[in-house]
Amino acid sequence: MRTLVLNAGYEPLSVVSFKRAVVLVLAGKAMVLAESGERLRSADLTLATPSVILLVRYVRAPRRHGVSVTRRGVLRRDGHRCAYCGGAASTVDHVLPRSRGGADSWTNLVGCCLRCNGVKGDRTPEEMGWQARVRPAVPSGALWALRGSDVVDPQWAEFLQAA
Repeated sequence: MRTLVLNAGYEPLSVVSFKRAVVLVLAGKAMVLAESGERLRSADLTLATPSVILLVRYVRAPRRHGVSVTRRGVLRRDGHRCAYCGGAASTVDHVLPRSRGGADSWTNLVGCCLRCNGVKGDRTPEEMGWQARVRPAVPSGALWALRGSDVVDPQWAEFLQAA
């Protein structure tokens, strides 16, 4: 289970394990804003599992000037779907192949299934007569800057609306 951490100004900061969230709450560094339905029990304490916590003191988050390109990020951006056939993507493909000077960038990488990636090889989609279903672009928005947020819990919706 994952827990959304909000900074003292209510802006999303990161996503942590529920164990880390419980430690922050018990140490007095955070307070629980939303709970999941499950309970943690010890010999002398019963505590609801936190879904969203708010830090008591403001933390200066490191500024990132852009979202780093990763395989996981490309697949997440494309919804884990192949850009060419629409099937389940398990790898990434360079639109302009690396052998021809294609870079590892958000605008040159797309999610791809193994079959399409193997058939395409070191050719461009135009040479294959293929049309990409998605146009690769740099992702934007608050959720991309949120560390550890591969999957968004529905309970977080009201806290992420302002972001």
